[in-house]
Amino acid sequence: MKCAQICHRFRLSALLAASMFAATAVNTTMAADPPVLGTAKQLDLGDEISLEVVYIPPGEFKMGSTPAERAWATGIEGGATPGTERESYEGEQPRSMRVHDGFWIGRTEVSVGQFQRFVAESGYVSDAEKPGGMTQVFDPDWKITAKAPPHPWIPMEGKSWRDPNFGFPLRKCYPVVCVSWNDGRAFGEWLTKREREAGRLPDGLVYRLPTEAEWAYACRGGRESTYFWWGNDLRDGEGRLNISAVDFLPGRNKIWPLANAPWSDGFAFVSPVDQYGERGRNGFGLADMCGGVWEIVLDHFDPTGGHEEVYFVKENPRPVCRGGNYFDVPGNARCAVRLGLHGPSYSDSRDGFRICLGVPKD
Repeated sequence: MKCAQICHRFRLSALLAASMFAATAVNTTMAADPPVLGTAKQLDLGDEISLEVVYIPPGEFKMGSTPAERAWATGIEGGATPGTERESYEGEQPRSMRVHDGFWIGRTEVSVGQFQRFVAESGYVSDAEKPGGMTQVFDPDWKITAKAPPHPWIPMEGKSWRDPNFGFPLRKCYPVVCVSWNDGRAFGEWLTKREREAGRLPDGLVYRLPTEAEWAYACRGGRESTYFWWGNDLRDGEGRLNISAVDFLPGRNKIWPLANAPWSDGFAFVSPVDQYGERGRNGFGLADMCGGVWEIVLDHFDPTGGHEEVYFVKENPRPVCRGGNYFDVPGNARCAVRLGLHGPSYSDSRDGFRICLGVPKD
């Protein structure tokens, strides 16, 4: 699906968004007949931009990965760097967990167009745009040599979600990047206020970042414990996700070094949200849950593994990000992969977020 087609779909869906949302706005924690799995509703953000959320009922899932999965991730096919502690962040074994409250979550990551509407209406200034702010971006002067670092990302001033230094024009249907944990929370607060004032916010719910447990449950799409949301076979991922694959870098005749998926996914950098259509959606109907961009969640990082209840710390908070990104090798774009960001104001051209509608998690 082309970017123009995706943006056109956003415009069409916005025409019915307000009435559809009002008709389906129910209290998911108190209603006698809560929505069923996969029920979707649209939010009209104005200026022909909409945002779609999908209902996920309470349920059980497994957080983490097995030793066999982590061994695959650092093997030849997975391509992740062996001998580091990165895979240990997933825990020693998958742990059974339960999401106790139903919630709605974005069909896709928040797009540039959706974030643009937020900024235009609220006047918000992202962390990267504030005085002294900077963000991690691709270094256009990076040379692929035997001695070059494998990760060509540098901090740069003057770059932000408005210009992530991709080297090609930014489009509204790309996932927004160069945004921080603070920025994601501010987007949720704006959306909560906006929908409450319009009388469309279900009682007892707010828009916010998903908790790590909600995200992990949603990512697996109903599967118990597989490497990816479709299963364990990387080959079945062709046409489903955007990761390091056989695609030339902009202006070059080279692909990303290190391990690659053995096909072209159509994009050396970021792809439009929901680019792969139905084939790119998991069992819950959610797009881009693996690869694309890292998704920042509400929890703070615990290196021993994720938590069932939302996890915060008082000192040196490091938000969790999940799911991998367009630059990652296959082993770093699995359901269980998790990392901690440098801090709440840190941003990166590989990081974005997905919005959630659920009970408050203060």
